[in-house]
Amino acid sequence: MLQTMAASPSMGQCDCGATAGPLGGCVDYYHAILAEEQADPQMYRWHTPVVCAYLLQHPSRAHEKYLDGQFRQLQLYMDKGIDALLRVAAHQVARNKHGARSSYDMAPFAEYAPLPQSGSPGPFRATFCGLPFRDGSFVSDGHLAYGRRIEIIAEATVESWRTLQT
Repeated sequence: MLQTMAASPSMGQCDCGATAGPLGGCVDYYHAILAEEQADPQMYRWHTPVVCAYLLQHPSRAHEKYLDGQFRQLQLYMDKGIDALLRVAAHQVARNKHGARSSYDMAPFAEYAPLPQSGSPGPFRATFCGLPFRDGSFVSDGHLAYGRRIEIIAEATVESWRTLQT
């Protein structure tokens, strides 16, 4: 089960509000995921949702100008799934190889809500500190289970940011 947020801030909490897990804070989980996915192409399928969710849960570690695009990417992922997100990423890579002038084609994300400008949300009902890490891996119980856990974190991230829209 993914770790849920504590009701009040205390020592040992990540800047997103999560209590540190066995590997440490969310940043430790994030770096461990990035390292493991480099050797595992199946795990790497979830790279974009991992990066977007991590940075949206920890906006002080992100470049503000990219957060809107990352929020929209997570919404596309939640709406259409990992395969659709991977197709958009492949389109972006192909487009850039052909010398497109603008750096990123935002057309695939036009239907999604922009990032609220009223601050950073919290708490998140699911965080990186809650990911199980067994036998030296995040995918010890399979890639689909790992993907589902990343989806839960992505859902929690979008859900919290959307609370700022009301």
